[in-house]
Amino acid sequence: MANLVNLESVSKSFGVRPLLDGVSLGVGEGDRIGVVGLNGGGKTTLLEVLAGVAEPDEGRVSRNRGLRMAVVTQRTELPEGSTVRNAVIDPLGFAADHEWAADARVRSILDGLGVTGFGLDAPVATMSGGERRRVALAAALVQELDLVVLDEPTNHLDVEGVRWLADHLLARRTALVVVTHDRWFLDTVCSRTWEVVGGRVEQYEGGYADWIFARAERARLADTLEEKRRNLARKELAWLRRGAPARTSKPRYRIEAAEALISDVPAPRDSVELLAFAKRRLGKTVLELEDASVVVGDRKLVDGLTWRIGPGDRVGIVGVNGSGKTSLLRSLAGELPLAGGSLVRGQTVKLAHLSQELHDLDGSMRVLEAVEEIARRVSLGKQELSASQLAERFGFSSQRQWTPVGDLSGGERRRLQLCRLLMAEPNVLLLDEPTNDLDIDTLQQLEDLLDSWPGTLVVISHDRYLVERVCDQVVALFGDGGLTDLPGGIEEYLRRRTEAQPVTTTAAAPKAPSTAADQRAARKELARLERRLEALHKREAVLHEALAQAATDPERLLALDAELRAVLAEAEDVETQWLTTAESTDS
Repeated sequence: MANLVNLESVSKSFGVRPLLDGVSLGVGEGDRIGVVGLNGGGKTTLLEVLAGVAEPDEGRVSRNRGLRMAVVTQRTELPEGSTVRNAVIDPLGFAADHEWAADARVRSILDGLGVTGFGLDAPVATMSGGERRRVALAAALVQELDLVVLDEPTNHLDVEGVRWLADHLLARRTALVVVTHDRWFLDTVCSRTWEVVGGRVEQYEGGYADWIFARAERARLADTLEEKRRNLARKELAWLRRGAPARTSKPRYRIEAAEALISDVPAPRDSVELLAFAKRRLGKTVLELEDASVVVGDRKLVDGLTWRIGPGDRVGIVGVNGSGKTSLLRSLAGELPLAGGSLVRGQTVKLAHLSQELHDLDGSMRVLEAVEEIARRVSLGKQELSASQLAERFGFSSQRQWTPVGDLSGGERRRLQLCRLLMAEPNVLLLDEPTNDLDIDTLQQLEDLLDSWPGTLVVISHDRYLVERVCDQVVALFGDGGLTDLPGGIEEYLRRRTEAQPVTTTAAAPKAPSTAADQRAARKELARLERRLEALHKREAVLHEALAQAATDPERLLALDAELRAVLAEAEDVETQWLTTAESTDS
């Protein structure tokens, strides 16, 4: 398989800080690569260097001649003065509207990203940042491409839009490099993961679940790693294995190793204990809507809703963009007056609302000062943290805590906003898209805090992992003025949305069921492959040890290295056979 783009010993710095240091890697045909790492760690820089948007300070970037590539980063700008038609349709060269409208692929992309609803003659300049990002994404995806490079493409999509994008990218053969903090998207779409850390790029096979396993395993083997990072990786792995359906593509012997890693990790939270604590803090009444109506402009978003949110309830709200999720949350917070009905708030309620808007703070104030302005210490369930410790949980290192607020990025300001909210020790949290601009490490820290947080929680989020992990109930706004309880969670929401829409494509023919004999033969072959993999990995361990002992013997080093390469190549081949055979047993 030919490489489309190669980076050779690439380095890139901003000021004195190296973001990429001697990085060598390649993107092959059909690769689907997810890029992860801390905010500010170099993910976007890697994408821009790879795509040619930025030049490296040192090293070489080579691309196939005639490479068809589209890039949508956070800095992508659409042509000044353009409309949706100018940006998306005109470059395709259709002579008339009926031609592109008859193109099922183009129509599907416009509909899937919600761009059709903007109107083709809508000026891009008057759109919100999220709407412009969706137009830019549509303009990229309608092209015939060899490689598409995307930076946080899910940030301005709802749950349904994220699923559509995942399905679309899986269906086309285009290679993909994507920076995203959406863990469900990473797991569903990506077959490889790059972690940008300390100027290097660590490469892993598989998506998010496989990467988390690799981090936990690496932490187990390297005792020098920080204890908190090791425990967070183990806790996340435990949730992936026990809570949500297991998505890891690793063979059974690796799954068993993962189970051993998490054998002593408790469940993410003790729901019974937290509920009892919440009732003591909140009493019986928390937030109650009675025959409530929510109106914005001339649109009635909620009509005659009665909804009682009790002590310790943990609710996720889903719905398409524009269905009224944010307006409903603002009404619960008392910021948007009801058009009808009433809102009752319990006497002991101490509410905090994380909105999508950033509150202004004194730009000369230091980060730590902004946190300590609320309180110096905070109790979150059984955890008691200083202002500095909580700030560190949200990605502000001890050194970064002395940065003036005015020098923070938008994402850092949002993290600071969330940190200040929690320092106030609320007992009711209303969170509107709390994962926007958070990297995966900070997301894990947030979830770890919410796991043990003893209060009432209402969350709007397109991050499926966050909703599935921290919420016990999911409700949806379907645009009918009511609020629908979804016992099946987000999967039920997506199923209902699919059933409500007309079918525009022909379903693939079902696979013929395997015979019992075929299934037995496949299981026997799986067992044989697993035994062979186990033997190969034992041999790999022996060779690594032998290489360490032969450090002063060049000839033996060469021989051992050649054998190790052969063992690794065979192991990769056997693992591929295992995955193919495993798929046949599931069909």
